[in-house]
This record gives sequence, structure tokens and C-alpha cells, in this order.
Amino acid sequence: MKLKCTVFILLIMTCWMYGQKKPLDHSVYDSWQNIGARKISNDGKWIAYSVDVQEGNPNLILYSVKNKTSKNFARATKMDFTEDSRFAVFQIRPEYKDIKAVKDKKLKKNKLTKDSLAIVDFSNDKTEKIPNVKSFKTPEKAGSYIAYLLENIKDKSSDSASDKEDGEENKEDDKNAKPLQLIVRNLLDGKSTTYDNVVRYEFSKNGKQLVFVTKKPEEKKDKKEGKDSKDDKSEDKKDTDKSKPKKYALQSVQVVDLQKGTVNKISEMEGDFSQLSFDEIGDQLAFVGTSSAQNDLVKLYELYYFNFKTKKKEIVTNENAQMKKNWVISENRFPIFSKNGKQLYFGVAPRPVAKDTAMIANDHAVVDIWNYRDDYLQTVQLQKLKNDLKKSYAAVMQTEKPDFFRNIDGEDLDTLRLANEGNAEFTIGITSINNRISSQWEGSTKKTYFLIDNKTGDRTEITKNLDGAIAVSPLGKFVVIFDREKGQWLSYNVKTKQTSPLSNGLPVSFVDEEFDMPDLPGSYGIASWTDNDESVIIRDRYDLWEFFLNGSKKPRNITNGFGRKNKITFDTYMLDKDIKSLNRKSSIYLSAFDNTTKANGIFKTAIQSNGDPVKIQMEDVWGYRTLQKAKNAEEYILVKESYTASPNIFATSDFSNQQKLSDTNSQQKLYNWGTDELVNWTTPKGNTSTGILYKPEDFDPNKKYPMIVYFYEKLSDNLNRYVAPAPTPSRLNISYFVSNGYLVFTPDISYTDGFPGESAMEYINSGVEKLKQNSWVDGTKIGIQGQSWGGYQVAYLIAHTNMYAAAWSGAPVVNMTSAYGGIRWTSGMNRQFQYEKSQSRLGKNLWEAPELYIKNSPLFTINQVKTPVVIMSNDKDGAVPWYQGIEMFTALRRLGKPAWLLNYNGDDHNLVKRQNRKDIQIREQQFFDYYLKGAKAPLWMTKGIPAVQKGKDWGFELTDDKPN
Repeated sequence: MKLKCTVFILLIMTCWMYGQKKPLDHSVYDSWQNIGARKISNDGKWIAYSVDVQEGNPNLILYSVKNKTSKNFARATKMDFTEDSRFAVFQIRPEYKDIKAVKDKKLKKNKLTKDSLAIVDFSNDKTEKIPNVKSFKTPEKAGSYIAYLLENIKDKSSDSASDKEDGEENKEDDKNAKPLQLIVRNLLDGKSTTYDNVVRYEFSKNGKQLVFVTKKPEEKKDKKEGKDSKDDKSEDKKDTDKSKPKKYALQSVQVVDLQKGTVNKISEMEGDFSQLSFDEIGDQLAFVGTSSAQNDLVKLYELYYFNFKTKKKEIVTNENAQMKKNWVISENRFPIFSKNGKQLYFGVAPRPVAKDTAMIANDHAVVDIWNYRDDYLQTVQLQKLKNDLKKSYAAVMQTEKPDFFRNIDGEDLDTLRLANEGNAEFTIGITSINNRISSQWEGSTKKTYFLIDNKTGDRTEITKNLDGAIAVSPLGKFVVIFDREKGQWLSYNVKTKQTSPLSNGLPVSFVDEEFDMPDLPGSYGIASWTDNDESVIIRDRYDLWEFFLNGSKKPRNITNGFGRKNKITFDTYMLDKDIKSLNRKSSIYLSAFDNTTKANGIFKTAIQSNGDPVKIQMEDVWGYRTLQKAKNAEEYILVKESYTASPNIFATSDFSNQQKLSDTNSQQKLYNWGTDELVNWTTPKGNTSTGILYKPEDFDPNKKYPMIVYFYEKLSDNLNRYVAPAPTPSRLNISYFVSNGYLVFTPDISYTDGFPGESAMEYINSGVEKLKQNSWVDGTKIGIQGQSWGGYQVAYLIAHTNMYAAAWSGAPVVNMTSAYGGIRWTSGMNRQFQYEKSQSRLGKNLWEAPELYIKNSPLFTINQVKTPVVIMSNDKDGAVPWYQGIEMFTALRRLGKPAWLLNYNGDDHNLVKRQNRKDIQIREQQFFDYYLKGAKAPLWMTKGIPAVQKGKDWGFELTDDKPN
């Protein structure tokens, strides 16, 4: 009896607790947290991670693995550990509200407090903060030095605030960098050296050398009282005469030997030096420089090469005997040394043609000329124009003989790939020439691949007109080829120039088994390589296979078929960026994903093993692919999450015992959250499908709930993903609606070529009907929401069924006949491939099957619509022509159907501007609340907002009026 009373009291308390929980509202978004950047020190003793909020200040935590203690640093960014793990360094930014105020009010940047540099010394537990730091750098692979530039706080000439986020500054800003004070400090002994008037600086990776560029500061004119004299005005006029060459200030390149403490000036001129690049061990340096006038329309550059060990120096000029006629050194390609330092790759390009500045613009037409024989549409060319004007081509210098180089690239090549970290005596040349026009309707482009000899420039064809991809083995001995047309993997031996099949005759497929578009399926990809280029590890849908590149042994299933037998997908980890291959004998970890339960975890095996992989951990979470390892210790970190558990960072040394370090979003327990579960059903055509059903945390099976169905391709693998309440780009804000008493259902959809609309109907409607069998689903109050491809399916559904009470269609296509010839403005590509080969899945062109385009276009049956619908279609949509939304709205308006169109001015296909994302959340909530919950309608739905009230009244006020 006592036990029964206790259970009863607990039930009452649980119900009371649920009753006290409040629903999410739109004010919670900004402070909702996530785990941002994270790192583990090389020795595994310290872990750094950032807890970020959606809008506000981040918080950096430094955690001691040994002491299990933490240090918190507000507003910290750009965190790094020194290579010896003795220090942590990071910048501390101004308050977010101050940064936002400066941007919002278009104020000068000097109105902001400058960044500070923080240095944490783990040996004495002290933190030093240095104010007014513009930037800092540490050596990548060795040493305990730090270098940082100090802001000139006396300089009041800062530019206006930029809208760009941290780290997105335009590279052109570097060209106009103002000389500042550089501090170079030995963190071990605390000794510092100061260098004045520095504009650029770089460490060698091993921390033995530092190079910096100084720039003579501009002479400041004395301010004179009263009005300027005529002579002063005349002098000022001369200074602004654009026809007069304006020289660069005097610049010098200086190299500091950090071990000896010596400084060596290696170059100086009135010009500009940039693109500073050391080799792996700091013995060699390359950069580019120009002595052209600052206002020259075409600047000519030279390549500077120095070898500090051999004292060799070479300046490669445009008159070099190896330079192609009318070609020049390019400043737009960063010089790269091979890892062994024997080769230097740098950029050359056709000599630029200066624009005729004497031409009077009003006397000439401004016109784009489209030619049917162009490789690319004008829209694509214009999108690529900025990059094409800076395009450079690779040349390679043999550093043992720096006076000789070879042009290995050409205008016929799309791109060039290095092999074996640049050590190989060849590069891979790739061209799509003669195949580019067909990309208009194919989407992808067939390519031809070459081996290019770095010393002679001779080309050897590897494979021609390949529809697929290639990868070069780590040591450059083999090229692995995936041929989509054959659905096969092949191996090309660089030495023998022979190609051999790898995956022939095996009982499994190595192409996407679930691919449902009218094109050739892709592969599951390469997982990793083994040491000495012995073999390559390739994925099938579930398992991992080892293929021996020289064909000496038969392929092996290194997961022993365990994946396919249990429907678990395995993958390898590459946990050290400096290690490019795996040892066949050593134990390795594998990530694991259960395709049935959606559980995530980790297994262990050895590549040469013949047994099943050993399970270490499987959990109903997502996150094991986020694994990071300490370089020199068996310490790991990962971020795990589920729908009910906010993302948090965990530390472990064996995965059996994992320590939770963070506690994000503790406020979640105050809100009515939710649960999620898988739903399985069979469609009327006998196809099986899966979806996710989200329920409110306080779900009561004795009540009836409205439901919103959200869809986009397949979403069930997201079962264990956390869905933070956030103003979305136009997707459904799932957590918000669930918290506010809605069921949310996300069904998976599979497609039949030529019938994407009917496929959506088959899977979505049957899944909804399955759920309607439950008494707690209110079948009269079901809404649908989709964005982009999902927006199209919303439009198709309401044009063919009346089973939904409300619909929200974001960026839809409703007329495939007009959209077929449209442009995806972000890329400039024509949309024909979308229908013939890709997501729209018609599989034929408009003239082959006009009936398919009409049948799958909601516009042609839109007169049957009875469902109220909101359309979002923005005038800067870079993927779907925004007039598609106008076609839908004007048709519905002509027919007298309840419809609303939202055009977020200047915004993209998926909303980018946060204020617009916040706005659409409110409108979406008000719309569905009215039709699915019987709430009052807002003014924007009932009376609308006339243009004269735009920007004055947003129409959120609830009214007693009815929209229809």
C-alpha cells in the first residue's frame, strides 16, 4: 500500500512538473547555445571548446583533463594551443552588442574597443591579456613563439564598419594594410622583440624562422590654421592626378632567425611584397613582389626565391627564358613548396590587358553577347568573372636549380592537383574541354585526366572523358578511378601506365543503392589508404573493402560483411592530418551508424583482421563522426547530441568511460520540449518507408493534436539530431511547434523517374494516413510545410488533394515548363539539368516529354486548390526563379483562393538575414495557429500591408477578422 502511494505521488509530481513547463516562444532564440570550435592539446592534457549562442558573445572553456577543472573566457575566438601544449592563445573580441551597434549605425571601426590577446600559461596557471591586438600567429608544428600586431590606437582613419563576419575580411584589405608594430615573443622565457611598421608576417612551420614585411609610413602633413593657400590646393590637385604614377612606399622583407636572434634584410624596394611562403623546415622562402606604380592598371610581378642554407637567391622575372611569350608571374597564386622542399609551385598567367580608361562609357553599348558555341553560358561566365580575371596557372621550379622552371599548366586545363604533398615528379592535369556545353543539361561534366611531368611538361593521358572521379594515393604510386558509367573502381599504375579493374565480380554494389534520380548513381567513396600505397579502403553501402593497388591479392571485406548483415554503415577515421595512411596491422577505430535504429557508435578492428569488428559503444545519439584525437596521446573528444539532449562535448580515453564536460542549454528543462520516434509504414504501392514523429513532452494520448508535416527527400537519419529552436532559413522550426502543442511528422520519400509529384503523394499521404489511425491525431487539423524542393511538393499536394487544412510553400517551382529554361543565379547555371538528371527527376527534356512537365507542374491543376497557402519567394533567390512564386500567387488570386506571398527583399533562396528569419517564424506560427488551432488571425493575413505602410507596420497584430 505504501509503495502504491509513493508511485501515485510521483505521478502527481510528474504531471505537476509538466504542467509548470512553459512553451517555447520567439524570444528564446538568441541565447540558445551550441558547441562551436573545439581542440585538444597535442599531449591530451587540455581541451578547449567554445559555447556559442545564436546571437551574442561566445564563451571559451579551457578544461584540464588531469585536474578536472575549467577556466572560462568570455568573447574569446581564434583559440589555439602551442605545439608543445604549454600555452593556449586566443583573441578576446569586443561585446557583441557594441559590434552590432557599430555595424547598424555604419560607424567607423575605431569607435570599437580593439581586440585583446590572451595567453594562458599552463605551467603557472596564469593568464596574460594584451590589449589592442589586431592579429596573432604561432608556428604550426614546433616552437613556443607568438607574434602579434598591435593596433595603432592613435590612428583615427579606420574604415567604416563592415557587414562581414570575423575572418571574412576581403583579401584586398591586405594590399592596403597600414604599418603597425609587431611583437615577437618567446613564451618560454617571456623575452620580446619589437619591429616597427610591419604589414605582413609569417612563421615557418617549425618555428625556427619568421619573415615580415615593413612599409615606410606615410608622412603626415602639418595642419595649418585657416584656409589653405592656392599653392597648397595646387599641390593637392597634383597628388590626385591619376595620370601621374603613384609609387608604393618603401617596403622591405626581413627574416628573423629565432634560434640565433639575428635579423636579415633580404629585399627592399619601393613596391609591394606579398604571398610569403616557407618550405616545411624553414630553410627556403618564396614570395612575390612588384615595383609597378600603385595606380598602374596592370602591375607586373616577380617571384623571389631564397635558400638560407645554401645562400642561393633567385628572382624569376617576366623576361625569364622559360616564360611563355606574353605570360607573366601571377600574384594571385600562393607559392607552395613540396613537402621535401625540392619543388616550388607558383603562378603564371597571360599578361593582363589594361582597361581603356580614356573610353567614354556613354558612347559605347554595355551588352552581354551570348553565343551558342560558348563553353559556358554568359550567366556562368559573369559569376566566375572576378575569379577568371585573377586566374593563374601553375609553374614548377626545381629548387636545386632555381634558375630553371617549367610551365606545367595551361589554359585548356580546368585545374591541377599535386601528388604526394607536391613531392611527386608529376602533377595531375584535369580538363573538361569539348564537354562543357553539355553541362547545361547534364549538370556534371566529363573530364580527361593527365599525368604532367614537372620537368618536361609532357602529358600522359590517364583516362579520357571520365564521368566519375579520381584520387591519387598518398605516395603518388597509383591513381584510383571511379567510373560512373561502368559503376566500377579501377587502379592506374603511375609507373607502368596500366589500368586494372578493382571491383569487378564482387557480390555487392559500390554505387549508391538508394539513388533515385534519372542519372547514374555515384559511389560511396574512398575511406582511406594503407601505408606504402599498398591498398585502398573503399566503402559499399555498409562495409569496408580493401583493394590491393598492384593487383597482387584479391579484394577483402575488412568488416567481414558485419555491416550488411546488421545494416550498420562503417567508416574509418583519419585522426591526424599529418598521417595520410593507415597501418594494416594496427588497431583502428571505425565509426558506426545503425540504419535501422539510427544509433551511432564506434567499433574497433585491424585492416588485416579476418574477423568481425568489435563493438566498443553504440548509443541513441549522433556525433561519433566528430571525433578528435590528441596528436601524442590516447585522449579523445567528441560532441554528442540527441533530440532531447543538447549538444555537449565529451572526453574519453577508451570510449567505455566518457566524461561530459559541458552543460549547454540548461534552460531547456524549463520548457515543454518533446520526444521523437520512428514510424514505419507501407505505401499503397507496397513500398516501405520510414519517418520521424515528434511529440510534445507533455503528450497526452487522450487528447487530439494538430499536426504539421515537413518533408525534404529523406530525413529519418536525423532521428538523433538535436533541433535547436532557431529562426530558420524557411524550414519548419520543429522544436518550437512541438513545444507549442503540435505533432510534427517528417516522412521519407522515394521517387520514380518522371513522376516526382505522384511519388510525394504516395509517401507523404500514406504516412499521414497511417498516423491518422491514432485517436490523438486530429485528422481535420493537419498542415504541410516545405522549402525549395519541399516547397514544390507542398504546391503539388494541395493541387491534387484536399486532405490538408493549411500549407506553407517556400521557394516553390510550380511551372516546370517555364522553370526549365530559367537560371540558377547563384551559379549562373541553366536549370535544364535539374529536370533531366537531377532532383526534379523528370529524366527527359521538354521536347521529348512535354506531358511530364505539365503533369508534374502544380500550376496546371491549381484551380483544384482548396487549401489556404502562404508562399515565400524572394527577389534575390539564387536557385529558383522567384517569378515561380508569382505565377503561383497570381493564379490563386485570379481563382479567388486564399493565398499570401512573402518576398523578403534582397534575400536569397534560403533566408540569410537573421531579421528576416525571425520575421518568418512569427508569420508561420500565426498562420498555422489560425488554421490548425483556431487562434485569431493577424492583420497581415486579414487586411494585408499596403506598400505605403511597408517598413512602418509589420501586421503582427491579432484581430477578430477572418482572412477568408
